Amino acid sequence: MQLLNGTACSQKIRQEIALEVEAIVAAGKRPPHLAAVLVGDDGASQNYVGMKVRDCEEVGFGSTMVRMKASTTEAELLAKIDELNSNDAIDGFIVQLPLPSQINENNVILAIDPKKDVDGFCPENVGNLSLGLPTFVPATPNGIMELLRRYEIETEGKHCVVLGRSNIVGTPIAVLMSRNTNPGNATVTLAHSRTKNLKALCASADILIVAIGRTEFLTADMVKDGAVVIDVGQTRVPDNTRKSGFRNVGDVDFEQVKDKCSYITFVTGGVGPMTRASLLQNTLKAYQRR
Repeated sequence: MQLLNGTACSQKIRQEIALEVEAIVAAGKRPPHLAAVLVGDDGASQNYVGMKVRDCEEVGFGSTMVRMKASTTEAELLAKIDELNSNDAIDGFIVQLPLPSQINENNVILAIDPKKDVDGFCPENVGNLSLGLPTFVPATPNGIMELLRRYEIETEGKHCVVLGRSNIVGTPIAVLMSRNTNPGNATVTLAHSRTKNLKALCASADILIVAIGRTEFLTADMVKDGAVVIDVGQTRVPDNTRKSGFRNVGDVDFEQVKDKCSYITFVTGGVGPMTRASLLQNTLKAYQRR
């Protein structure tokens, strides 16, 4: 078993981006700029956005964090998005999800300028992804593909089972893995909570990408020997033995599954750092396109 080290891979990506930013600044141009909108005071979201800001500082990007109250109305958030769309100093921005219940997430996604949609969630970018056209690939799927690429994991002709059909992870990674690219060219099954014979289906997979949103859902009897397992899930669960009072748990029962795998990610230092690195890649791409 070999760990897929997202921390090390993401660090290499940040170093590559930092060199590009140095060249941009040396040419007398301004660096790329990423903005993040945070509505409310959710602890996990605040922590995640804070890490994105630190990532920007590390590679030499400009960054702006826009904080809005949990009571913010949809109209107020849409007005802020319109302001960011019009701001020529900002190349890309994200609106951190989830949003408070009074705000319709779809309306927010539709309001973002596709040219600044570095999350890759708006219909134009989703459509371009499906057609194989240049686009902003959602950060988590892009990070997974980058991890497979940098570890030179063979995907062509392999059976890949994707657990979870969300628009953010499951559906786009299924498209990417089936595309005529490297990595890619896999035979993909997109499974979910209603899939019949799920255990047998997973046990037939050469590559398992698990983003089903259920803690430790994938167990050893669902994994065949030598499979590649990528765990997208991350949930905080109470743990009185930890100073923080919690621990992060993935959608894979890591201790059960690890010895059956050829490669596996760990919930900490796996897909998460690659997601953040991919957001930086998309921001640099948005800058270059302008």
